Amino acid sequence: MQHATSTPDAGRRVLRFLSPGPASMRPAASGTKLLLEAGERGAIAVAGDLIDLLASRGVVVRASHTVGLSDEGHALAKRLLAMRSAERQRDIGVVVLQGEPDAPAVLANLSESPLGQLARRRAKDGTPFLTPEEYRAGERLRVDYTRGRIMQRLGANWIASVSSGKRGGAGGMADLTDAALAARQRVEKAIAAVGPELSGVLIDVCCFLKGLELVESERGWPVRSAKIVLKTALAALGRHYCPPKQTSRPQTLHWGTPDYRPTID
Repeated sequence: MQHATSTPDAGRRVLRFLSPGPASMRPAASGTKLLLEAGERGAIAVAGDLIDLLASRGVVVRASHTVGLSDEGHALAKRLLAMRSAERQRDIGVVVLQGEPDAPAVLANLSESPLGQLARRRAKDGTPFLTPEEYRAGERLRVDYTRGRIMQRLGANWIASVSSGKRGGAGGMADLTDAALAARQRVEKAIAAVGPELSGVLIDVCCFLKGLELVESERGWPVRSAKIVLKTALAALGRHYCPPKQTSRPQTLHWGTPDYRPTID
C-alpha cells in the first residue's frame, strides 16, 4: 500500500550534490535521465521526472540548462545534514505525499517511520490496520509540522500558541515565511480539533517519529495500547481535515395532524 511517493536515495543525492551550488543540466545518454554537471564536484545522472517533481514542490529552481536549490531546498539540505550528523543510524530520505499537490518535499525516517509500519500492518480480518484517510491525515500533519519549522525544537511547548511564535528560537514570527506561518496555524487548528487527550500521541508518532513502544514507556501506558490510541487520534484528525458530508438536509419539524397544511396569507 503506497500513499507517498518516496525518493529517498535519489532525492537525498540531488540535495547533497546541489547544496554547494547550482549545476548545468543536459540530457544523459539514457533518454529519461538528465546529467547534472558541476565542474570539480563531478556529475550525476538523475531521472528527469524527479527534477520535475522537486521543481513542482519548490525544492529546486530550473532554467533551460541549469538547476539549483531554492531557499526551501537549501533549508531542506541543511536539515538533512543536521539529522544525518546527529543520528547516522537513521535512513533519512526525501518524501513527497501523493494527492496533495501543494505539499512540499519533506524529510522522513524511512526505515523507522512508525506510521509507515502501521500502514503495512493487517487486522485479523486481513484489512489494513490504518485506512488511507488515517494514513494521509498523519502524513499531512507531519508535512505541516515540518514546513512550519517546528521540528527544530524537539521539546516543543504545546501550551504556547503555535502562531504566537513563542516556541521557536530567536526571531520568532519575524523569521517565518508566510508558508511556514500558515503551516503552523494549520497544525494549531488540527491539534485543537483533536483535543489534548489525543494530540500528544499524534505529535510523538507522526512528527517526532517515536516508536509505539517508546510512547507507551514514556506515558506509562499498557503494552500494545499506543496503536489503538493512535488509530483513534488519526480518525479524529482525518475528520478534521475532511469533514463528513451531510447526505440530506434536516427536515423541519412542526406540530399538527397528518393532514395538516400551512395556510398562506
